Amino acid sequence: MDGKRRKPQLDLHFSDEEEDVEERKLPKKPKVTFKKLSKADATRLKERESRQDQQEDPVGGPELPNEPMKKNLPPKVPSLASMAAQEREKAADLSPAAEMEEGSDVENDREWYTQDEAVSHPIVEYEEYDEMEHEVRPTFRRRATDSSAGRSRFDEEGAPDIDLVVHRLTPPFLDSATIMTKKLEVIETVRDKTGDLYKYSKLGSTLVNERRANKDRKKGAKDAANVNNSRLGKILGGKENAREDSESKDGGKSLDEHTYGRQAIMQQRKRLPAYQARSELMKVIAENQVIVVIGETGSGKTTQIPQFLYDEGYCKYGGLIGVTQPRRVAALSVSKRVSEEMGVRLGKEVGYSIRFEDRTSSQTRIKFMTDGILLREALMDPELDKYSCIVMDEAHERSLNTDILLGLFKRILTRRRDLKLIITSATMNAFKFSKFFGNAEQFTIPGRTYPVDVMFSAIAVQDYVASAVKQIIRVHLRSEPGDILCFMTGQEDIETTCEELEKELEGLIKSDDTIEPLEILPIYSTLPADLQAKIFRKSKFRKCVVATNIAETSLTVDGIRFVVDTGLMKLKVYNPKLGMDTLQITPISLAQANQRSGRAGRTGPGLCYRLYTQYAATNEMFAEPIPEIQRTNLSNTILLLKYLQVEDLSKFPFLDRPPIETINTAQYDLWCLGALDNFGRLTALGKKMSNFPIDPALSRLLIISSFKQFQCSKEVITIVAMLSIPPIFVRPMHDAELQRRSDSIREKFQVAESDHLTLVNIFNLFKSNGCKENWCTKNFLQYRSLRRAVEIHSQLSQIMKSQKLAIVSNPDWDVIRKCLCASFFHQAAQFKKHGEYVNLRTGLQMKLHPTASLYGMGDLPKYVIYHELLLTGREYMNYVTAVDGEWLCEFGEIFYAVKEKGVTSRENQARKERDFQWLIEEQRKLIS
Repeated sequence: MDGKRRKPQLDLHFSDEEEDVEERKLPKKPKVTFKKLSKADATRLKERESRQDQQEDPVGGPELPNEPMKKNLPPKVPSLASMAAQEREKAADLSPAAEMEEGSDVENDREWYTQDEAVSHPIVEYEEYDEMEHEVRPTFRRRATDSSAGRSRFDEEGAPDIDLVVHRLTPPFLDSATIMTKKLEVIETVRDKTGDLYKYSKLGSTLVNERRANKDRKKGAKDAANVNNSRLGKILGGKENAREDSESKDGGKSLDEHTYGRQAIMQQRKRLPAYQARSELMKVIAENQVIVVIGETGSGKTTQIPQFLYDEGYCKYGGLIGVTQPRRVAALSVSKRVSEEMGVRLGKEVGYSIRFEDRTSSQTRIKFMTDGILLREALMDPELDKYSCIVMDEAHERSLNTDILLGLFKRILTRRRDLKLIITSATMNAFKFSKFFGNAEQFTIPGRTYPVDVMFSAIAVQDYVASAVKQIIRVHLRSEPGDILCFMTGQEDIETTCEELEKELEGLIKSDDTIEPLEILPIYSTLPADLQAKIFRKSKFRKCVVATNIAETSLTVDGIRFVVDTGLMKLKVYNPKLGMDTLQITPISLAQANQRSGRAGRTGPGLCYRLYTQYAATNEMFAEPIPEIQRTNLSNTILLLKYLQVEDLSKFPFLDRPPIETINTAQYDLWCLGALDNFGRLTALGKKMSNFPIDPALSRLLIISSFKQFQCSKEVITIVAMLSIPPIFVRPMHDAELQRRSDSIREKFQVAESDHLTLVNIFNLFKSNGCKENWCTKNFLQYRSLRRAVEIHSQLSQIMKSQKLAIVSNPDWDVIRKCLCASFFHQAAQFKKHGEYVNLRTGLQMKLHPTASLYGMGDLPKYVIYHELLLTGREYMNYVTAVDGEWLCEFGEIFYAVKEKGVTSRENQARKERDFQWLIEEQRKLIS
């Protein structure tokens, strides 16, 4: 390699197979500013740029047009930049960050909603953005002449970059509040960190680690990107066994047309405890506005109550029956089952709405959805007028969206006396729900459970995956008939368990042909719907379902007699030192352990094998799970509440109030992004941001990309879509030749300055090549992830149009980098040494991720912004873009200023605070 980045030399054939493929000219490749050039090349490049500059601006810079007249706005407050034009700052000391915990991972858990109808109104003119453009800088606006939109005066090769000094300003509505991230501790989700259960969970499973290291050994490039021919592919039902599936015992029917016939289904319904309690239950619902229905998993409350309401005429006058679920998988599977029981086509009378998919119509009367979908609908329709009944199912799981909805319903129900709210819950938390709604009526569906014997492990289990595989094999070989349910923490654990089971059984059956096969069925949230449906189908062999904690309450599988419980789960926890949520493997609670064991006693006496000691259960587990609202980042939640005119958060009726420090940190983050003004009120920009069901920084990025300063929204939509999918690169392990080919192709895709621009490059090439799987296989890319990005791109474009935001393309990638800096200035880092950077705000030391475009370059940029941090032993920046120090000063004035000799950091901070207080007083005068 000669050190120069080139455009990808790949096939760019357009496909006739997909009419929606958008033909567009790829953005021009920006000048690479961080590569070493020969002296002759550098001189020639500099002379050419000098000639161009003289043609464009012989005086010294293009003159910017005057800002348009602002309509109906208060007089412009003098900017802090113009007030303190001669002030100089000294760099603040960067303290070493505390050592971070190992072993956790970052996962984006975003909730999307689907637009029901296409929007026909025109895009607004740019002048209507003026009010929001004032808020791009959260506290004050810098002079427009500081820099141009597309280039900085520090851009040129060899020009010195500025040094920054770091300070911190606090808005008056958060005075004396705890918002410093260094002062906050990571929320404790583990009762005893010295216990064996937590200790071994942090080490992880040896089997999983080995599988990760050897995943693509001895495989070709095609196998590296396609699992159909692997053990896992056979388990999931790849192309080899597609025909076998279609000719299976159920006749190849889908759940929409499933098996038993109307008479058999009715017989099944009549055997459910909920059906037998129908008349009493409906009487209580008729007499009360709010009712808490208590029923154990498998009682039929999820599938039967919506049908009871439908039969009783609650949809007679056009109102909908809405049923919320905390998980996508549950919303999908339950809606299919209910449509089957009612004998209607899914999407007609019964429909569902989940992320990326909406199967409802004007005929829909029972609508299943995630709780995030209903929360989004409450933004557009605060009274939820189109619903006559809301059933909040599985409320005991205490998801963040469920807790917020419960608080909103306390307000909605006082204004809508005709609206019925039915909260269904397992035994845990039922009394709390009733008390929250003024001692609301409780109704208990009689249980129908059998005794379950619980067996604890005699010693601490070191490898929970290996132990689970051994226990499942023992049950299959030695126990009486009955299906097995095994609880794992996530997709990787589940896939490893399934593959190991398949391998072990393959060897056993070869040595003893009397051993019957075991049908192994994984289930997790990202598994395609048709593969998820397999767990509900009857089988002539024993089934083993390997699931996440979704199978604790949300899904009921008939025939389970044996449960294997690892005692672990993945929990989303906010890490204030990183400023983002992380996924941690933690022990479950005692209440969850009881829920898991109860799954074995639905159809007969059962057995539960707990892969942890009784001492661990007693001393290392909390009694109840920690509600999500007390352990996650609340920025998006606070933004939604502000949009719903909840100005005083201390008065909002939380079921369990989150820590005040978490609320203040969320408000501070929103203020930094310009979503809140200096007095804690929602700004025009913040109102727009609340309409996007994504992280606030990304919603801000989408909105400001339409401003005339940037006009690059088309590329930014692509960036946000690509950031919302799993990693797209495939790199085979332990095969030097394949690794070399993979790295070589990846380098052709890369844009030296930016991983974000690399994503744009890949997305455009994927589209221009017809979105074909073989193109992805050839180029070591994940086809399924890129297809998902196309779907998200389409949805984001719809939302942009619905918000009257212009979708404009910009060929200048420097402008896109500047737009990224305008939204992620709070996640900026400065070069330290040997590929290491340090966070400008917190002092946290970080490294470039090996997949970053900047990784391994000789001359690294002084400043970068990043999208997220990955925790794998130490902190790695993921999705990194080089930025100019001047851009950070321009958009992040609350944090950064130019460093100057002669001014100490303490003097700089004091001067900034004085100027900021003067600005606040001026704004107060304007308000009064």
